[in-house]
Amino acid sequence: MRYHVKAIASGSMQELVVEAGNKQDLREQLRQKGMQLVSARPAKTLRLSFSKKGFQLSLFTQELIALLEAGLTLIEAVETLKDKAAADEHGAVLSRLIESLYEGLPLSKVMGKMPEHFPPLYIATVGSAEKTGHLADALKRYHHYETRLQGVKKKIISALVYPLVIITIGGAIMLFLLFYVIPKFSQIYASMRNLPFAAEVMLWWGELVHQHGLWLFLGIILSITMAVVLLRTPAIREKIKQAFWRLPKVAQYERLFALTRFYRTVGLLLSGGLSIVAAMELAAQLLPGSMKLALNQAITDIKTGQSVSATLPRYGLTTPVSERLLRVGEQSGELATMSERAAQFCDEELDRAIEMFTRLFEPLLMLVIGVLIGTIVFLLYMPIFELAGNMQ
Repeated sequence: MRYHVKAIASGSMQELVVEAGNKQDLREQLRQKGMQLVSARPAKTLRLSFSKKGFQLSLFTQELIALLEAGLTLIEAVETLKDKAAADEHGAVLSRLIESLYEGLPLSKVMGKMPEHFPPLYIATVGSAEKTGHLADALKRYHHYETRLQGVKKKIISALVYPLVIITIGGAIMLFLLFYVIPKFSQIYASMRNLPFAAEVMLWWGELVHQHGLWLFLGIILSITMAVVLLRTPAIREKIKQAFWRLPKVAQYERLFALTRFYRTVGLLLSGGLSIVAAMELAAQLLPGSMKLALNQAITDIKTGQSVSATLPRYGLTTPVSERLLRVGEQSGELATMSERAAQFCDEELDRAIEMFTRLFEPLLMLVIGVLIGTIVFLLYMPIFELAGNMQ
């Protein structure tokens, strides 16, 4: 497999294409040449996208970690990344970083001026690392945090992909039956008298399609297109999302996902040196409205000297397992570690919930689509059975 590689050799960044079986083999090849891997991606022979790429935060983070661990200073590392960046938005952001760093501004303040590219949690992570001088370690923790959250999101999305595929295929089959099979089949009954009710329904639909089929089909396609356009509208999507999260069981899944993000964020910020109150205030931005309000009230109680493990359960911001872990973390002084473990337990509980949802929803969806298609097939053949029975 061919990889497009960025690597450090003799203190400078180099780009090259390397043949390797996997990334481990790639690292070994570069090590033998005295080079240190910064980033690698499969080399593509053809690119179909001609649009300019925006700022790639994940790539920037990975490359910056590698350069800092190689011994470069912060400004040298960012300049190295800028030298190899294209003249697009990514390169423009790096240029702004370099200019501000040469003016003597801390990296966190520079990033704070570009909130469209750097989220508040990222800025807080960098700011906490500036106090300790371990920027590479802090960025590693943030990258691990983002990887874990993306993993949870992918599980949720993948659980919804199969039902959407089934709905699409089932809908296509129903359109085929309604606009091709039934109109053709209904002609059998056109010259008959005293038709059964099912045959009259098919004959009515067949005549409707013959007379106005094109407009009916265009109307359905237009309705689907309008629905897709509306779903892409932020306001409509937000309303649908709110209605979806109000469903009894789904609301529990939202709470688990929110707690996963909350505990993982608090653990990340505590590891970076922030106080528990500051970490929770920043993590509050990731919670939905009701939970955010509850957390703000909990923070007020914590500021008065109440313990975290006693306050959060009172406002419904824990699970039974996470409550015990927080209590252990406070007693042992390892609250950051226990927050991460609480997030892992929430992950596992969410995985079980997704698996249960998949096992229950997919068969029900198949049953509904099967009943709809079966009803159409029943209407097709039932008149034949009735007519055959009347002839005996």
